[in-house]
Amino acid sequence: MESPLQDADGPFVRVSCPFGIKYTSYSTTMSCRLKSILILALVLVGATFAGAQQRANLPCEACLALAPPLPEGHVALPQVAPTLALQLFLGQRQSTNSVDYSSRTVVHAELLDLEQKGDYELVRTYSAEPRSLTFVPVRFVGDGFVKSNVILRVLQSEVDRIEKDDPADLAISERNYKFSYKGVQTLNGSPVHVFQVKPRHQRQGLFKGRIYLDAASGHLRRAEGTPVKSPSLFIKHAEFVQDFDDIGQYTLPTRLHSTAKTRLIGRALLDIVHSSYQFSSARARSEPVASQSF
Repeated sequence: MESPLQDADGPFVRVSCPFGIKYTSYSTTMSCRLKSILILALVLVGATFAGAQQRANLPCEACLALAPPLPEGHVALPQVAPTLALQLFLGQRQSTNSVDYSSRTVVHAELLDLEQKGDYELVRTYSAEPRSLTFVPVRFVGDGFVKSNVILRVLQSEVDRIEKDDPADLAISERNYKFSYKGVQTLNGSPVHVFQVKPRHQRQGLFKGRIYLDAASGHLRRAEGTPVKSPSLFIKHAEFVQDFDDIGQYTLPTRLHSTAKTRLIGRALLDIVHSSYQFSSARARSEPVASQSF
């Protein structure tokens, strides 16, 4: 970190992020510092489920289960019973630690009561050995305060999580959660088994809510809920919805939507969309695979 500098607006520090983006954080009063800290805590909610989930090629022909009717023209695949769907899901490896990949990532952040927002397009690249995550900026449109104090901070928190945290501590697994079946629903035109998840530990990064498993394969389609441990005393309530899709041989995140109600700056929201996945490992598909568009 470079030495603090001084200008007419007050002290500021220029920070170089590991993903090659330089940004400037200004603070002239204690209130501004508190807002920056609060926003940092807020966007950590958005990084809770930014990790990928690898898909296993397991059989799913047995134990047919009832499901709601599908839209006209939709071809239904054989469906498995809830317990088998959960077993298939838990049998999958919960990280793409054997493949390198990149994606087009667009981050939209908005401070609703302050009427400030920003959109940042980047290229996100994950490397398996050693584990690392980098972002290359493409284009930003919006308020500089949102870019510096919200978007860049959530990107930094994702880099730190990938490079420093143990994936097993945050995985949706029997080690970390209890599961209870809640029935069958239709999600994006396909039947899914819905399970309520309750964390076994009061650990930062775990959540209480629901997961939605594809009724034919057991692959994760959605995770939603609230953090079991608030990232900040200044946050009154936070919620998230994370969508996943099958991209080539893997199940990967495609969209994250999170909202929060805070004590100082009011309502805030964060949307992250991943698309145009490309795999570079020889163990994955060699050709680019485009993800679902939103």
